[in-house]
Amino acid sequence: MSKHAYEEFSKRVDEEVAKLVDHAHREAAESVDRALGRTAAPGTFDHGHWQARLDELITEHRIPGAVLAVLTGGEIHEMASGVLHTGTGVGTTADSVFQIGSVSKGYTAAMVMCLADAGKLDLDAPVADVLPGFAVADAEATRTVTPRQLLNHTSGIQGDHVNDTGRGDDCLARYVESARNVGLTNPPGATMSYSSTGYNVLGRIVEVITGRTWDEALKELICDPLGLERTMTLPEEVLRFRAAMGHMGDPGEDPVPTPLWNMLPRSAGPYGGISATAADVVRFARLFIDEGKAPDGTRVLSAAAVEAMLAPEVEMPDQWFLGAHWGLGWGLFDWDGVRGFGHDGSTFGQLAYLRAIPEKGLAIALLTNGGGAAPKVHEALCRELSAAFAGVTMPRFEPAEDHPAVDTEPFTGTYKREGFLMTITGDTTGEGVLQLRYEGAEGLAGTFEPLVWHLTPVSDTPSKTVFAGRRNDKDAWIPVVFYALPDGSRYVHFGVRATAKSG
Repeated sequence: MSKHAYEEFSKRVDEEVAKLVDHAHREAAESVDRALGRTAAPGTFDHGHWQARLDELITEHRIPGAVLAVLTGGEIHEMASGVLHTGTGVGTTADSVFQIGSVSKGYTAAMVMCLADAGKLDLDAPVADVLPGFAVADAEATRTVTPRQLLNHTSGIQGDHVNDTGRGDDCLARYVESARNVGLTNPPGATMSYSSTGYNVLGRIVEVITGRTWDEALKELICDPLGLERTMTLPEEVLRFRAAMGHMGDPGEDPVPTPLWNMLPRSAGPYGGISATAADVVRFARLFIDEGKAPDGTRVLSAAAVEAMLAPEVEMPDQWFLGAHWGLGWGLFDWDGVRGFGHDGSTFGQLAYLRAIPEKGLAIALLTNGGGAAPKVHEALCRELSAAFAGVTMPRFEPAEDHPAVDTEPFTGTYKREGFLMTITGDTTGEGVLQLRYEGAEGLAGTFEPLVWHLTPVSDTPSKTVFAGRRNDKDAWIPVVFYALPDGSRYVHFGVRATAKSG
């Protein structure tokens, strides 16, 4: 080992020892406080309280393991609970690595904005200008779709094109080539419909402009400047750390481990392939709280780029799932007149949540390794933390006991997009007014058991009718919105995706 390498190694060892000593002192102090009946001063972070709350919630909702990181008052607080794998019993620690799924899209968006900042990319020029040969099934979309429309999910490109194009560095190039037969959910610009496919196209744009793979560009543009030492994309990197195993199971059941650690292909990277600790996710969110600067003052994004990412670009048909509007990469919400941003993520058996309120200096990241009731854990913690440290109330979404009467006839029928079919019928079970059956179609037919949601009316206006859906009384309520485009075509917005009525 060279002298330089030895010095770097010794420095890292000293830093880790210091962290352990600090953690031990903090835990000891909190134990004394609890024994003496002392509580944290107003405005301070009571680590013992929030650790106990995390423990309580994951036990109640049968979540195997979770990590929680909270940025408040300029400090990051970390908690861990449960186990990484129910088969091995290995305990979850704050430095454990989880898959963050679609929260990865925020990182891809930030890279795209770095390139726009540098004058290397025009967000409003056609994608085909920077990606020669780019094509989807619709000729007009091929010619006109822009990076901005990919960022704010208004491109109309079908969003769930999954294609394993191998482990090579050319996987994204091959993925984009394979997307030339992907159709549209709606005309470009007509409505918001979540598109993972579009984010992979953005990832390929990053590769073409930087001359790096998406994975390398992530390190160079985002991770290194922000000091994200436990944020990675490849399994061989994850293996250096304690890694969470995904678990599958419905709410109220004890989930079981997934057969593989990660069932997503490498080509899923830009839309869902990052693994990280909760603290690193919060450090990334801090970039948007600190107006584009890293903690050491390094400018990563311009203040104008940050503001553009957090400015409403399109109104969401569904105003609750991830916010009332979408910006350039983030879902945007407004709680008590205070604006915030966030994203959810899911892989096979892992669910991730990020919410941030910049003007209050608050960011919350919760990463879990399974259990169908993880949304309830996130909702409880986010509501309590945002009230305690931002003084705002996270709204609830659920139907009133006396729900409005709605003429359901216009909504019944079939709704179809590539690979998926939804059938809306009257609900004969008495659990709702309508029933939504969701299943695979075409190449995905029979790949999973059909899922059924019971829909109860929430509101009815001339522009849209909102229902609350859940599969059973242990589920969290989710919005299901029926609306029409200006041309009269009928759509349902479900899972942040627009699906046209087909019959």
